[in-house]
Amino acid sequence: MQEHILIVDDEKAIVQMLKIILTKESFKHIDTAGTAEEALSLCKMKRYDLILLDVMLPNRSGFEICPLIRETTDAPIFFLTAKSTDLDKLSGFALGADDYITKPFNPLEVVARVKAHLRRSTLRTIPAQTNYQFGYLAVNASSGEVKVKGKQVELPAQVYQLLLFFCKHPNQLFSKSQLYERVWGEAFLGEDNTIMVHIRKLREKIEANPSKPKYIVTVRGLGYKFVPDGVRHEHL
Repeated sequence: MQEHILIVDDEKAIVQMLKIILTKESFKHIDTAGTAEEALSLCKMKRYDLILLDVMLPNRSGFEICPLIRETTDAPIFFLTAKSTDLDKLSGFALGADDYITKPFNPLEVVARVKAHLRRSTLRTIPAQTNYQFGYLAVNASSGEVKVKGKQVELPAQVYQLLLFFCKHPNQLFSKSQLYERVWGEAFLGEDNTIMVHIRKLREKIEANPSKPKYIVTVRGLGYKFVPDGVRHEHL
């Protein structure tokens, strides 16, 4: 694994044990520090994906240096400590910790928590798609530009939001109430024809023939579906 991990603890046996276990789990980049000063120095020089930080360090505590580490990195910080009272745990989380592991601990549990947190962090950092290309329709979510056959078209804000929602959920069927609630963010009252009006406006802007739509398809009695494959292979 390519993640960089820093272990900060003055107990050499614990450091060695954690390093061995993490290495066996394919973590290849592991640094260690025995003092607060070493930890702060390393954090200024290198980028870490996760930090295991002991509370009871020589000279300065992990609680004391946690805010200083936070000034240089937003990497998850796990406190390792024999202090297990609720007050200690609350103090740790208040200082910016992401997890709190009390000693003695099962090293396999620590590794499991590390892997789970890194996996969630990776999912959160996957960039959202910003460019959509469906046949002759192109949507750039970053700039808000919509092009049909290479020509830019202007869409009212809510119509654009509706199109963007469809682009993010191709080939999925949505009822009028679902579209209203997820695009407009409001409860659907049942009698509102807002969705129908905006669907019609959207078709007029992006369909080659709004009367015979191929992108925004009506599923009678159920709702609407965005079908990008309907035009992807057409030569227009």
